[in-house]
Amino acid sequence: MTPEEITKTLKELFGATVQTPSPGLWQVEAPNMRLLVLLSDDQSWMRVLVPIAASRDAQPFIEQLLEANFDGTQEARYALHQDVLWGVFHHSLESLIAEDLAGAIARLVSLHQTGLSASFNQLVENRMLQIIQAAKQQGQSLEATLQTLDRFYEEGMMGDMTQGLQGKEAVLGAWRSQLERLWPEV
Repeated sequence: MTPEEITKTLKELFGATVQTPSPGLWQVEAPNMRLLVLLSDDQSWMRVLVPIAASRDAQPFIEQLLEANFDGTQEARYALHQDVLWGVFHHSLESLIAEDLAGAIARLVSLHQTGLSASFNQLVENRMLQIIQAAKQQGQSLEATLQTLDRFYEEGMMGDMTQGLQGKEAVLGAWRSQLERLWPEV
């Protein structure tokens, strides 16, 4: 793939938002996203980057992000650099074709749009499974586990007690839904 083909592909995807501040560097400034395309000094490799979150915000989810790198991000990867969590795609220019570049960019845009929510959801689900496992090891039923969570809510250990009855019902309803969904898996 040549620099001209990179420019053509980027303009097909992003139109007039594509800028070329210097040779070997492209920048897309979309309303909700910034995307960078960089060539190596010898112009044999390309790197496409999109910032996702501050590294301090991503820190609690490092395990989930690394698992996603292994299994879920396909041709893109999560990386930390200069206090930023990035979505990154690396590829040799010699074997890169426009369709693969467009697919990688679509994946990076998806990672950007998802942000940390997928990692947060995975972390929550892992914790829910741990709660279920502990409850079952103690011989608790689903209903007994829900009663324990209700007591934790009443004691201020979870949820916001200032939300009132509707808030409490919403929080405990979400817990019930997740526990009922995951209970058979443990």
